[in-house]
Amino acid sequence: MKLWRKLAIVALALVMILSLSACAKAPAPTPEAPAETPAETPAEEPKDGTFEIALITDVGTIDDKSFNQGAWEGVVAYAKEAGKTYKYYKPAEKSDDAYLTSIDLAVKAGAKIIVCPGFLFEVPVFNAQDKYPEVNFIILDGNPHAGDYNPVVKENTLSIFYAEEEAGFLAGYAAVKDGYKKLGFMGGMAVPAVVRFGYGYVQGAEQAAKELGLADGVEIKYTYVGNFDASPENMAKAAAWYNEGTEVIFACGGAVGNSVMKAAETAKTKVIGVDVDQSAESDTVITSSMKNLTKSVYDALTEYYDNAFKGGEIISLDATVGGVQLPMENSRFATFSQADYDAVYGKVVKKEFKILNDADILEIGTKAGKTAEEVTAAIIPVENVKVEVIK
Repeated sequence: MKLWRKLAIVALALVMILSLSACAKAPAPTPEAPAETPAETPAEEPKDGTFEIALITDVGTIDDKSFNQGAWEGVVAYAKEAGKTYKYYKPAEKSDDAYLTSIDLAVKAGAKIIVCPGFLFEVPVFNAQDKYPEVNFIILDGNPHAGDYNPVVKENTLSIFYAEEEAGFLAGYAAVKDGYKKLGFMGGMAVPAVVRFGYGYVQGAEQAAKELGLADGVEIKYTYVGNFDASPENMAKAAAWYNEGTEVIFACGGAVGNSVMKAAETAKTKVIGVDVDQSAESDTVITSSMKNLTKSVYDALTEYYDNAFKGGEIISLDATVGGVQLPMENSRFATFSQADYDAVYGKVVKKEFKILNDADILEIGTKAGKTAEEVTAAIIPVENVKVEVIK
């Protein structure tokens, strides 16, 4: 018995020694990536440590259910299909220097092509396309410039825009056709893309009201909140509109939409999302005014790897190439049907409607003697819709 006990003690000691030895030999944990450069990578880390497709996030996060996410999904879809390594970088702050620093990091990590979603990349890409002539850039909703707004798109850069006025038109048209008469447009900031969404929204509502014979029967509250944030202030503004009778708000400002959705959930009213399909974000979302971000990034990457990259070009993707749309499969309309959508989309493709963009409205305003700052949605020529612009 005593011998058995001695053997047990020896065995236990050996186990403890081996355990301590294993702990001592275990490698030190790999340092986490810096906060400004989180990564989504393939299942296996590339042996050479390089990532050849990169995306730099704009304001917001990679899962913002909006612009960043739509572009990122295009990167992931192509990279996984083609077996390419990929990674995204989140700038430490909202500044030209921070964006360029993230581009520097991507290049150092082996990026061959970098996707930059948003107009805030215009100056950083302008500098990067010269700094890294061997790297290619895709900038969405922006033209590279030196701060003077004179576009300079080099051979290693592709500038992609979208016909947001058509996407907004489809949303406004569908909302009125579905029975909504008190509409709202709550934009983030009055940047060109947001302005085009709003102008198209008003024109779509006008067209539907005209077809339904609703003379002066549709009202639209229209504003820019001055940011792209989810905030108590934005939620309160949306709540006030809903309390005043607004039935549906087109939330066109990134995270502003989250604030509008919360207000709509409380008021039991409705929201129209933007950029990507936001139906999963809230049951209040009846549809989303979409740019086909995922497809456009996927197609541009395909062209790059097929040696057909449209470097040096500025392109605008409209309904004729499926660049804008409503996600009918996830929309929550009461009466507006797929057949209704197909009919109006076909007319947009055939250019049967004269849908004015921001440049068109600016021209109308300046001809009327107004300065650029005085040109608002109130200038849009409508007869069946009353637009109330709220500063």
